[in-house]
Amino acid sequence: MQRSPKPGSLVHAPALPQSAIDDPAAQPFDGVRAPPAPRTELRMDGYMPAEIAGRVEDVGVKKAQMDMATMFVLAVLAGAFIALGAAFSTVASTGSTLGFGPTRALAGLVFSLGLILVVVAGAELFTGNNLITLAWASKRVSCFALVRNWVVVFAGNFVGALATAGIVYLSGQWKLNNSAVGATAVALAEAKVQLPFVEALFRGVLCNALVCLAVWLCFGARTTTDKILAIVFPISAFVACGFEHSVANMYFVPLALFIRPELNLPGESALSWPAFLINNLLPVTIGNIIGGAGMVGAVYWFVYLRKKPAAS
Repeated sequence: MQRSPKPGSLVHAPALPQSAIDDPAAQPFDGVRAPPAPRTELRMDGYMPAEIAGRVEDVGVKKAQMDMATMFVLAVLAGAFIALGAAFSTVASTGSTLGFGPTRALAGLVFSLGLILVVVAGAELFTGNNLITLAWASKRVSCFALVRNWVVVFAGNFVGALATAGIVYLSGQWKLNNSAVGATAVALAEAKVQLPFVEALFRGVLCNALVCLAVWLCFGARTTTDKILAIVFPISAFVACGFEHSVANMYFVPLALFIRPELNLPGESALSWPAFLINNLLPVTIGNIIGGAGMVGAVYWFVYLRKKPAAS
């Protein structure tokens, strides 16, 4: 028979196994203290591609359900943010003696500011929202909600980019370096409106494939630094390669239309509002949808989400 300890004497608890010492959750519960929380895994790496697909789908649902006023204001901000990146890019490429390739790479690097502001500060960008197609393909977003988001955000982006172009014009910033910045802006816009329809369309396809890949990578990031690094290379690539972004062009071409009459540039200008809207914005927007919604959104939905049970 086991003898009871005398009152006031010390009682030695049985030794715990090493596993219980290493993991507090494995220690016996004495009924008085709160049971310890189970140990959770701390992950420092990014989300896996299948996890990214799920996160993009969930955010797509939230974007489609956003109230119209909030959606529009955030879209105006996105248009302004992209325009600021475009203004930075124009200055960086003016008067450069680095040569064609390095100058284009530099212009793309600083243009990344636009998407960094959209992602980190928070805004609604039409080209990035082409990824809502993942939620639509999973039947979690209706056709009406998808089109509503795209139309409202596209209009808001146009307002934001156009307003920024007007403010830059009124600020006289384009007069920097004896109006060389303005001349660069006009040359960029002239080249854009003279692209053949098919070329503009496919440049739009390639552009938004890279933009949506940048957004996709951001969904795999865990920190702000991760997101910035994820953005820089795809965005630098599309600018350096001369691909076409509809929202950026909502700033580039209107600014050139504002300042062209005030510059004594030789030759006739191809710039006009019809040339911009029909020759550039229309094909580039179609291409952006194909590249973003089709080449990125639809492909990743097929790979990671097509076997997921549809939402009721």
